[in-house]
Amino acid sequence: MLGWASDMSIFDNPRFINLAPELRRVNDIAFSGDGEPTISPVFREAVEIAAEVKRAHGLGDIRIILLTDACHLTRPEVVEALRVLSENNGQIWVKLDAGTEEYHAQVNRSRFTLQHVIENIRSAADILPVCIQSLFMRIKGQGPSEEEISVYVDRLKSLLASGAMIEQVQIYTVARTPAEAFVTPLEKDSLERLATRVRENTGLLVNVFH
Repeated sequence: MLGWASDMSIFDNPRFINLAPELRRVNDIAFSGDGEPTISPVFREAVEIAAEVKRAHGLGDIRIILLTDACHLTRPEVVEALRVLSENNGQIWVKLDAGTEEYHAQVNRSRFTLQHVIENIRSAADILPVCIQSLFMRIKGQGPSEEEISVYVDRLKSLLASGAMIEQVQIYTVARTPAEAFVTPLEKDSLERLATRVRENTGLLVNVFH
């Protein structure tokens, strides 16, 4: 695939032949999918292969991105993979959807605590830059409380104060059909107000997706 993209032959395919010139590029290589990439027993090897093939096709300037729930980033084999990413223009997109433990348990339904997630983000952000991805929603008609938003902003400030390399924050809402019928999207205005709070209190770059 990278070979076809680097010599531009992929754009001769009927599926791509009408693609605008400015979009004819490899944007990134992403580890994502239905499941958590970092629990794969061959995750480190996969990152090494991606980095090797990227170099072989002269695509050293594109990023290798890991999308993760941040629950396993301190496992030794994952740390090794993160160091490979850091040497190959890597970036981590980590999930942080709450400020309080109670809200985290409600929206993430994870066996890992929010404190565990925060500590993993802090550890990983010492190795390479992170993008914080935060999903906010209405639950039974109610959006996140003012307290929840304030604590969420404080979490970001605490990460920055600890030296975490945070490149940006992405704030978004429900796009696909959720697992629970009582979950609905948060309105664009609410997302924008939340983003403004983050910008004004942290100085971080914030992008909103609705």
